[in-house]
Amino acid sequence: MSLLTSRLAALTNTENQCLLNNIQRGIEKESLRVTPAGALANTPHPKALGSTLTHPSITTDFSESLLEFITAPSSSIDAVLSSLDNIHRFTYRHIGDELLWVNSMPCVLGRDQDIPLGQYGSSNIGQMKTIYRRGLGHRYGRLMQTIAGIHYNWSLPDACWQILQQDDHYSGSLQDFKTERYFDLIRNFRRHFWLLLYLFGAAPAVCRSFVKDRAHRLQPIGEDQHSLHLPYATSLRMGDLGYQSNAQESLIVCYNSLPRYIENLRGALTTPYPAYEAVGVKGPDGKYRQLSPHLLQIENEFYSSIRPKRTTKGGETALEALWQRGVEYIEVRCVDLNPYLPVGIDAEQMRFLDVFLMHCLLRESPQTDNREYGQILHNQRKIVERGREPGLSLSRGDGETSLQDWANELFKQLQPIAHALDCSHGDDSHGKAISAMKQRLQQPELTPAAQLLEEVRSSGSTYFQTAMRHAQQHREFFLDSTLDPAVEEEFVSLAAHSLEDQKAIEAADTLSFDDFLRSYYQQYQFSLES
Repeated sequence: MSLLTSRLAALTNTENQCLLNNIQRGIEKESLRVTPAGALANTPHPKALGSTLTHPSITTDFSESLLEFITAPSSSIDAVLSSLDNIHRFTYRHIGDELLWVNSMPCVLGRDQDIPLGQYGSSNIGQMKTIYRRGLGHRYGRLMQTIAGIHYNWSLPDACWQILQQDDHYSGSLQDFKTERYFDLIRNFRRHFWLLLYLFGAAPAVCRSFVKDRAHRLQPIGEDQHSLHLPYATSLRMGDLGYQSNAQESLIVCYNSLPRYIENLRGALTTPYPAYEAVGVKGPDGKYRQLSPHLLQIENEFYSSIRPKRTTKGGETALEALWQRGVEYIEVRCVDLNPYLPVGIDAEQMRFLDVFLMHCLLRESPQTDNREYGQILHNQRKIVERGREPGLSLSRGDGETSLQDWANELFKQLQPIAHALDCSHGDDSHGKAISAMKQRLQQPELTPAAQLLEEVRSSGSTYFQTAMRHAQQHREFFLDSTLDPAVEEEFVSLAAHSLEDQKAIEAADTLSFDDFLRSYYQQYQFSLES
């Protein structure tokens, strides 16, 4: 009996079957605010949406124009989607005639320096967030930071962990067991997330303005000189044009254990990098240009397809939280916005992600070495640029294997997990999600990336015009129906309370910003000895 079969059997016996209903998932979704003409909005974050520093559901990412919507974790997929829907409806009622861009790759962009940085108020933590973004601009350019995506936060309930711990005969603490198994999940995810890029990649094209003055291999779409693409691309956001950096090419982060992971990231957070030293922490005017001259300013600067996460306490670093209390959940970061769906994702995709993540968790997960790390990166780039190319092969072990054969093997292993989740929920929705996605494997034209390119070609529109059409349709969708008055009242209250909370944080600061930052970075000095 395989490890996957044994673990799945333990979780799905009659006594435990319903426990899988309590898987928790939440969504963080980014969207650019754009003008009616499709240019990046340069208006401040609307006050009616509350404080970007303290609002639990509505904030910004890199730019003041890049909204980020956050749902609370829930065991109900419908509840998560309903929450995301309500956030969109409320937001649309408070952004005037602006639209939310519905594609991962951005709208028509102007000069790099004209992209406004997110603003979080005068408190030390608020200043730190803005300076971090200023640093990203100096390091990678601001254009790269206008890319949007969806983060899928996922965790298994403790009752399931206790069953797995017993089945694995693990004698350590429950939290140590969870941390080790979450790292198993992460390693398997990194081996296989190319399948997600193939199935859900929705960013095969960009506006020419995005790659202005940058080297690239993109091609015009027919006679259209405004749009650039690669014929078989899936998710350009996850390739060299997206969240990539030459500096981070040298950073190999080990996911074999929590101590190794922390050791690698902490090294990047405390080791100066010559190019960033040249930028300087402060300019001649004494104004901060970046938080530090190190390879990473903070943990979030490390661009990865998946992260181990632990909720932090006020002022605590992400690494300190992980080291002190272990992994609480994982964050999947490779999901594109689907422009054909109003909130960018739907229940079918979420069910597939749940099955996929359970598969990554339950199956054997050998430790990763440098050779496999290189293969993972190679496969990612191949899928990003050529994922739908007929006959494509990927690196695996000592040789190559066809994408189709490897994907069919994975789908065969996903089937019993989908069945187990369906038994737990009393329906067949997970099995249907697997079948629908397998159809995309057999018919690449059903993938969002292929659909988007076909629409651009058949409509005679540019990528920009096509994206604008979708944005306008979604705007109408959210504004055409009423928002429940109780939901409206709740969001109005949340916004007001968040503004008050920001004022309280600002009033409570006692340290100078220099001292605050020094104290923050001292947290990276904790000992890795148990």
